[in-house]
Amino acid sequence: MTAAGSNPRKAVVVGAGPVGCLAAMSLAKMGWSVDIYEGRPDMRLPSSKAAAQQRSINLAISARGLAAIQAIDPGAADRFLSTVIPMRGRMIHDAQGRLESQPYDRDGQSINSIGRAFLNEDLLREALAAPAIRVFFEHKVASIDFDLRTMTVHDVAAGRDVPVAFDFCVGADGSYSIVRRQLMRVVRMDYQQWYIPHDYMELKMPAGPPKEPGGDPSFLLDPNHLHIWPRHTFMLIALPNKDATFTCTLFAPTADFDRLDSDAAILQWFQDNFPDALPLIGEQALLDDFHRNPRSALMSIKARPYHYRDRAVILGDAAHAMVPFYGQGLNCGLEDVRVLDILLREAQVDTTTQVPDGGEDARLAAALARYSDTRHEDLVAICDLAMDNYVEMRHAVTTVAYRFRKTLDNLLYSLNRRRVAAQDVAPALARTTYAAAPSGWLPLYTMVSFRPDISYSTLRRKAQRQTRVLELAGWAGAGVAAGAVGITCVTLLRRLCSRP
Repeated sequence: MTAAGSNPRKAVVVGAGPVGCLAAMSLAKMGWSVDIYEGRPDMRLPSSKAAAQQRSINLAISARGLAAIQAIDPGAADRFLSTVIPMRGRMIHDAQGRLESQPYDRDGQSINSIGRAFLNEDLLREALAAPAIRVFFEHKVASIDFDLRTMTVHDVAAGRDVPVAFDFCVGADGSYSIVRRQLMRVVRMDYQQWYIPHDYMELKMPAGPPKEPGGDPSFLLDPNHLHIWPRHTFMLIALPNKDATFTCTLFAPTADFDRLDSDAAILQWFQDNFPDALPLIGEQALLDDFHRNPRSALMSIKARPYHYRDRAVILGDAAHAMVPFYGQGLNCGLEDVRVLDILLREAQVDTTTQVPDGGEDARLAAALARYSDTRHEDLVAICDLAMDNYVEMRHAVTTVAYRFRKTLDNLLYSLNRRRVAAQDVAPALARTTYAAAPSGWLPLYTMVSFRPDISYSTLRRKAQRQTRVLELAGWAGAGVAAGAVGITCVTLLRRLCSRP
């Protein structure tokens, strides 16, 4: 913390999204003076909210994200939980409109639905409550000289460039990060970026009428599920909102979207594929959304390293954009902040001693290097798992093989003597990055969403071992079934042959 009468060093955070706001809160608590620079207008303005509603996938925040917020500011985590809607499982809608509930966890643990704008505003409000934090909207970073510790920022309102000096720079500015691009000029960064051949579009399902006169609007679907209409190569999902509406997102191959080139084609396609969702959304509302809301691409990014000397680090989508099919993009970004916070504290980085020109803060440099070295395997793991989960959500959840393996997975999980819930492990995560290797059988989804004490790389290795066991069990079961059928056939043939 900053000593009385001392001048804190200056950190700049580029990006005022959820990850940037939490990073600013973390740094301010350690004693840094923090300025946040955001190229977009103030998200609290009505015009900003209207724009965000057109293209923002609703967020599903799970135990990882909550544990990260709690580690930085426990009070903020408690206040935040009052704004979410718990979702206890998937509700699968088949092509005939039949429903099947698939709980996420045997003990009833939930992931939580929240609008991106609500979450961002909450964290921004928490950040601005700290005296050491300032935010500058409509200030776009144009260039950064990390060696001189200066950056040029374009003030949109004033129409001029402003030089900004800093001691430490955090890039939390999303998939198209300017901080990452500037880092590439001074770091030998391995970098991969690719688009999947699918797009997404956001739609809206309105609230239903009050269930009693003068009452509040009602939900048209069960609000405590994430609703999925899996159709093999495409899918529709719906997440609940506090105002009893649902935010729906259509994911489909780009070629399928291209064929929806008229109102008649759109309505017929929805009638053929989502017959129970169409009347809930409403035909005219569906067409209005299709004409108004943009089609957006889905991109995955992997990079390494994430830092440069003691000057800068990138977090969140700037370092590891992923497709949204595991609901971990936000959670992983918030966890980045928690992990970095612990490493900086363990290194005992001094936030008051000024580093001379051309010098280097050895403790800060070592902490950032440790972050790059230890975090990379985890980030690659969750990026790959997110891609794999798209196949599960749009196709596998409807198959008999998936249901068999899921049943066996949960059966083996039920044999665990000790049950560990997210709230049991969260308090320790303010002091340590992760716990020791987990014991017992744990389903992959449980580890990802409800065990923030298990790193992504550890849980992927454990899941791969368990998958081999399930596959062997599946083959054994098939062999037993085939053997039983064979014995039955032989018995029947013997009986037929023995008849006179």
